[in-house]
Amino acid sequence: MLVERENPNRTEYLLNVPEGQHTDVRLDKYITSFVQNASRNKVQKAIKDGHVLVNGKLEKSSYIMQPGDKIEISLPKPPAPEAKPEDIPINIVYEDDELLVVNKEAGMVVHPAFGNWSGTMVNGLLYHADTLSKDDEETLRPGIVHRLDKDTSGLLVVAKNEVAHKKLAKQFAKKSVERTYWAIVWGNPPDSGTIEGNVGRSPRDRKIMTVLKEKKGKSAVTHFETIERFDHLALLKINLETGRTHQIRVHMQHEHFYVFGDPTYGGNSVRYGPNTGSRKAMFNNLFSKLERQALHAKTLGFIHPGSEEYVEFNSELPEDFQFVLDTLRTNCKP
Repeated sequence: MLVERENPNRTEYLLNVPEGQHTDVRLDKYITSFVQNASRNKVQKAIKDGHVLVNGKLEKSSYIMQPGDKIEISLPKPPAPEAKPEDIPINIVYEDDELLVVNKEAGMVVHPAFGNWSGTMVNGLLYHADTLSKDDEETLRPGIVHRLDKDTSGLLVVAKNEVAHKKLAKQFAKKSVERTYWAIVWGNPPDSGTIEGNVGRSPRDRKIMTVLKEKKGKSAVTHFETIERFDHLALLKINLETGRTHQIRVHMQHEHFYVFGDPTYGGNSVRYGPNTGSRKAMFNNLFSKLERQALHAKTLGFIHPGSEEYVEFNSELPEDFQFVLDTLRTNCKP
């Protein structure tokens, strides 16, 4: 079990090897498999510098983990760089003095973070906009009220000032924002349904999310409606009550309706139906054309923080998503 502790200057973890579990795994590799964004080189340096204790003692990276071992890890936090303006094309569908609405393309990271300090949507917005909302303690996410996964396309609202940011954030907290996604999924889902299940880090792989038992993770509720059916696949319209990391993808995996093309949660292989001949070749071609999950944030509606009137924005499906949909309509009739 991994427990993370708060510290302003360091990231501290407690990691226990379960009794009776014989890992036959080195200390550095064991830590890397649990701690998010911790490369093996970074972990080896931390061990060498004395920032890792096993049962209260220093050990080498090659130490083989034993049942019942207790690992204390203390990794120094690097100072967060400030996001810089970059001349990056951004598809802005609406803009006024209070906010912007962006149709984010797949493959674009929303804001700078570990592994993506530049080339993000925020870097492009800082180049385009005169001002974005900015908290004194937040230098990497100016204007960002909510996020989309890197490989999920669609609509985002961005605040230009602190007043607008607070009003928009309040609506997201109250779950009053209209957010509609379209997704292609494997399987034969019902005409409509609701998926409820707490979402949090997987205890087996800290780099992905999963549905956890009660009292663990964060509550998450996903509503869906089947728009169109194909042979062993379906097009869904999805509405979120909550906005947890990877929520749609995790909930769909949990119900065995894997989002088509999703490499992280099992959607990038043929999940149902035959996987031979022309059908196999067709899906391999679709996976190579899409190269991501078929998930698009299509509609976004909220009370405008300036006019106090409801506004709603809709976006077209991106070309790669539409290509998959057209192919299924032609070749995979139910």
